[in-house]
Amino acid sequence: MTKKSEKKKTRKIKKINNKIYEDELLKLQNELIKLQEWVRREGLKVVAVFEGRDAAGKGGVIKRMTQHLSPRICRVVALPAPTERQQTEWYFQRYVSHLPAAGEIVLFDRSWYNRAGVERVMGFCTDDEYREFLRSCPEFERMLVRSGIILIKYWFSVSDEEQDKRFHSRLIEPLKRWKLSPMDLESRTRWADYSQAKDVMFAHTDIKQAPWYVVNSDIKKHARLNCISHFLSLIPYEDISPVKIKLPKRQSGQGYVRPPLSDQTFVPEIFPE
Repeated sequence: MTKKSEKKKTRKIKKINNKIYEDELLKLQNELIKLQEWVRREGLKVVAVFEGRDAAGKGGVIKRMTQHLSPRICRVVALPAPTERQQTEWYFQRYVSHLPAAGEIVLFDRSWYNRAGVERVMGFCTDDEYREFLRSCPEFERMLVRSGIILIKYWFSVSDEEQDKRFHSRLIEPLKRWKLSPMDLESRTRWADYSQAKDVMFAHTDIKQAPWYVVNSDIKKHARLNCISHFLSLIPYEDISPVKIKLPKRQSGQGYVRPPLSDQTFVPEIFPE
């Protein structure tokens, strides 16, 4: 390897300037609002699946996507471990109940792909259940698409070094400590197993009707902008922002007598001191 190529290989990617990042994010969030209104008016049904390793940045992207959207139109689904009863159901059954109706967007923070990832690696499903998932998942997704659902699947790819860095930050930062579960710690010892499981999953489920889109997430801010921008590009929409609104005059309070303030319980005003 020449010195020139070696230097190119080790060159670090320059991170986006914070001011530029905030400006670009705001632009994209404004576009998401336009998309939301288009989805509502046209009665579209949108599903986005967010998968990837622990600490890959899925939650950060979802948080920025939903920050200014209406929870009545765009909702996040992050399901806990299945109950005893749910374990006896058809595997896809509990996910189906969360699919969108007309005019809704649903973002799955992990999804039915748990079976191809954590359940496979950790031994939470049998070999037969795993093989059946690989057979039936593509058909399930084709069925969703045929029903009119716009299905978008993202895989967040994070390097071993960056994941390790993020795990350590969760150990020392109180606001992030809750994000580090025993399952996350166990996943560190099974890095190769998860890699192999992901490769097999892609081989079976990267279908024409619902392909996987890989997001390079080593730099969080880049991943957020790139993912949101790509999401917007996949759904044709028009700007149907409402015309300028004029506030009506407030109703006159004539004849209304407010009850005594002493009859109400107020929150103590600690701030400002």
